[in-house]
Amino acid sequence: MNGRVVFEYAPLRVVPRVERGEFINAGVLVYCRARSFVAARTHLDVARLGALAPDADVAGVRAALRAVEGVCAGGDPAGQAAHDDAGRRFRWLIAPRSTVVQPGPVHTGLTLDPAAEVERLLDLLVR
Repeated sequence: MNGRVVFEYAPLRVVPRVERGEFINAGVLVYCRARSFVAARTHLDVARLGALAPDADVAGVRAALRAVEGVCAGGDPAGQAAHDDAGRRFRWLIAPRSTVVQPGPVHTGLTLDPAAEVERLLDLLVR
């Protein structure tokens, strides 16, 4: 075995006007069952968001993105989810919702280092 493990990931999308269906990617969620790993990294491009919705609540979007990171970290902002295992937190975060911050489709891959995948995918899909 070469040490590679299966991981799942989903982009985090900001959908400022749900009725229009337009979005920008603003983060990624990564989960690896074999390593009990879940993490999220976000990056909000305010100029791109402004192009879609000049009246967007930037502070509110940033707070929602930070909350996702908090749920993954299992810290105080996670509330009840802080007590769940990594898989349950990931599944809760990828559940469909009709809010400004939404998960995109889930994809899978193989990796040697799930933490490195978070940064790689943030660069590839968001920045």
